[in-house]
Amino acid sequence: MTQGTSAQATIGDSEFDRDTAVTLREPGVYDTELSAGWTIINAVNGGYLLAVIGRALGQALPHPDPFTVSAHYLTASQPGPAVIRTETVRSGRTLSTGQASLFQYDEEGREVERIRVLASYGDLDALPDDVRTSAALPAIPPVDQCFGPQDAPAPIKGSTAITDRLWLKLDPATLGWALGAPSGKGEMRSWFGLADGRDADPLSLLLAVDALPPTAFELGIQGWVPTVELTVHVRCRPAPGPLRIAISTRNLAGGFLEEDAEVWDSADRLVAQSRQLARTPLGR
Repeated sequence: MTQGTSAQATIGDSEFDRDTAVTLREPGVYDTELSAGWTIINAVNGGYLLAVIGRALGQALPHPDPFTVSAHYLTASQPGPAVIRTETVRSGRTLSTGQASLFQYDEEGREVERIRVLASYGDLDALPDDVRTSAALPAIPPVDQCFGPQDAPAPIKGSTAITDRLWLKLDPATLGWALGAPSGKGEMRSWFGLADGRDADPLSLLLAVDALPPTAFELGIQGWVPTVELTVHVRCRPAPGPLRIAISTRNLAGGFLEEDAEVWDSADRLVAQSRQLARTPLGR
């Protein structure tokens, strides 16, 4: 098994599935518990949060798979209880569209909206096989020539709990930041999987696009890079095996940058794409 674990978890029976579980309270309303196991530095990972909401929408809508999911991150989420309120906007033959918001409670017990999502769901297994693309597979060295968080010369300040749940092997060409010599290119590439060996599915792709170190590190910027908006396109159901992820930033201006991500599966297919706008420590 690629991740090297002793007992491989399966889709539906893994830590990721348990930590993204939602419980129906009433029609359209789901309770969940945000796990501290998916935090990095001082924040709950945005891709993990999107997967939690994505699971609720997958239960609320008549179609099973996320095709496009757009999220605006309004306030910082904290580990602990949360409620997701969903609404079906439109239900068609091949696509259904819904919206959802995740809420938590402040110290006075008032609901605070953390994230608002608009998404369209369909059936990935019903898509035709016709592919016409100019996208190129990212050039990442073999796994044994790449490096994971355990190889870092010094730990990242704050929580790194999420790295215990991921299998990451990063391209050395994008690791200058870890050695104090960032390349300035704004690129990050890595092999990716879940640490317990669970294969990827459409829901975990929502996590994958936001699971690598931020490209800001290779631009010489350290610290938390909070997501403002994230849109994910899921293109097909991933084949079993490790994923390859390539992320790039072309423009950092005014304290904000964009990140464009591509996710490729073990069958060399482009299975997900994303773009996010994130805030950097510059301009704060």
